Amino acid sequence: MEIERQFLVDELPELPAKYEVLRQGYVSLEPEIRIRQIGNDRFMLTVKRGAGLVREEWETDINRHEFENLASRLWPGTIMVEKHRYMFVLSDGHRAELHVHVGHLAGFNYVEVEFSTREEAMSFIPPAWFGREVTEDARFSYGTLAQADGMEIVKQLF
Repeated sequence: MEIERQFLVDELPELPAKYEVLRQGYVSLEPEIRIRQIGNDRFMLTVKRGAGLVREEWETDINRHEFENLASRLWPGTIMVEKHRYMFVLSDGHRAELHVHVGHLAGFNYVEVEFSTREEAMSFIPPAWFGREVTEDARFSYGTLAQADGMEIVKQLF
């Protein structure tokens, strides 16, 4: 189970020097089956069901060959999403993951925070640098943003 809130970021905070380079693509959109490369040598397969604050999630490591095989079979009309992921520890102790996109979504940034319970998520007060919340906005899904015209969809979010 994944409990997560997501926010757009209009103005980036000061970024840490360290970040992860990610590439992710979608093999299926319903259920959402995602492949992800983290750095040069970590590969994951994730299955998610549902939308909004609480979603089912299952993840497993895969090898480079499996990743490349699935990457050649992305959902029609989608392309790899490329981004840098920065980690922040917030003043309340929560960990925020800031995603700064490159490639076809360059200029789009968002942050997400995961929680242990729905109650914890609902009581969370976002820092000032977080922008508008998109947790329940049906237009905000990476399966949608992974489309070649994903930046057109991003523009509708603002």
